[in-house]
Amino acid sequence: MINYTSTRNNAIKEKAFTAITQGISKDGGLFVPAEIPIISDNELNDMISMNYNQRAKLVLSKYLTDFTEDEISFCVDNAYTKEKFGSDNPAPVVSLSDTMSVLELWHGPTCAFKDMALQILPHLLAVSSQKTGDDKEIIILVATSGDTGKAALEGFKDAKGTKILVFYPDSGVSAMQCRQMNTQEGGNVAVCAIKGNFDDAQTGVKKIFTDKSVNQRLADKGMSFSSANSINLGRLLPQVVYYFSSYCELIEKGEIKVGEKINFVVPTGNFGNILAGYYAYKMGLPVKKLICASNKNNILTDFIDSGSYDRKREFYTTVSPSMDILISSNLERLLFDIYDKDSDAVSDLMDKLKNDGKYTVSPQIRERLSDMFCGGFCDDTKTKARIKDTFEKYGYLCDTHTAVAVEVYNQYLEKTGDKTKTVVASTASPYKFASSVLEAFGKSEETDEFKQLDELFEISKMGIPTPISELKGKAIRFNNLCTADTMEEKVFELLDLQRR
Repeated sequence: MINYTSTRNNAIKEKAFTAITQGISKDGGLFVPAEIPIISDNELNDMISMNYNQRAKLVLSKYLTDFTEDEISFCVDNAYTKEKFGSDNPAPVVSLSDTMSVLELWHGPTCAFKDMALQILPHLLAVSSQKTGDDKEIIILVATSGDTGKAALEGFKDAKGTKILVFYPDSGVSAMQCRQMNTQEGGNVAVCAIKGNFDDAQTGVKKIFTDKSVNQRLADKGMSFSSANSINLGRLLPQVVYYFSSYCELIEKGEIKVGEKINFVVPTGNFGNILAGYYAYKMGLPVKKLICASNKNNILTDFIDSGSYDRKREFYTTVSPSMDILISSNLERLLFDIYDKDSDAVSDLMDKLKNDGKYTVSPQIRERLSDMFCGGFCDDTKTKARIKDTFEKYGYLCDTHTAVAVEVYNQYLEKTGDKTKTVVASTASPYKFASSVLEAFGKSEETDEFKQLDELFEISKMGIPTPISELKGKAIRFNNLCTADTMEEKVFELLDLQRR
């Protein structure tokens, strides 16, 4: 039986359903497995002949030990359908060279990797809520740097017993991401921009989550908070699956042998996606290196290289906005593991980050970190150049986030000469960032976002995803705006609840 503890209080022991429903620990920490389960060699061999859903059921059964087999099957089979992902394989692997393959995680209903977790999270939450015996209406509170918001809105749209509120940074998401969110259908959804960046939105959400008076006010109205951000365990665990699945697919293709180690390159800002790869490694997946790819906001690269995390730096708005983050929440989960579950040490680091804006780990911890991780980054100029180069060399069109990962992989290859088979996590369709992708080809005059789609199609001949093409003509439903300081007030306004 796997229990879940808090990164800031390792005396806490909760069931998976409580951790998923609650979203964040009451002490402000994040829920983590008290022990990471193992996939045996025999089980990994068995996974090779399985389809994606079967692999997902096996991996999730290791973590959700308080769920029945039927409950896990219900969640998985309702999430990963051909109707939602376009095929029976929601996360296909495309090989570009002898050393590099691309794991496409954007075939879901919002064309971003967040669908891989946010199509299953509502089902996990529904089952978890039944197990808690709590009939409160669940308020899903989300901060987004672009993709999480739309994926969460789509996943929870009209879900019984829930309402979902999404906050995103004004002018900090692409035009298409903004349109996706503000045209969202559903009677239980609301969207609001904030004046600030993603870190402001994320900090505001965490503050509201842990405010006892706010939570009591909701409880008095028969409501309770939960999260669809990657701070929620139910977001993180489904992402572990596609690391195992991509490995099995490479074996099926004859590109690696069973037991052979591979690398993963992951474009990340909040550290959740690459953390899922770390959990897969801890479970027994043969991984040599996890390569953390950052844009100009290269706080994670600096941390991996130096052991110092310093958020007191200039914030850059880039062409890869989902990575424009300076407070990487899920790094706390990694610290808990490499500090051997010492929650006091993690709490001390988080206090330093909150009060001083920075912290530094010991040389021993830095060595542990560098054993598995390495980092790299690039600016917008190199990102766009890599989009063009990858298309010309392989006929493959990357979005602005995937291009960061491909560029960082090429940096890694040049620096190390490591010819280990490497999988690049591709996190979004290029059509979500059409304007920036067009700039990579010297096309920047067109301002209408739907004409940009047509222009990008003419270059690539890659089909425009239906969820994006169908946005044309959809009415804008939300035009809300607030500051980070008034987020709490806006929550009660959007819920039609009088604050006092």
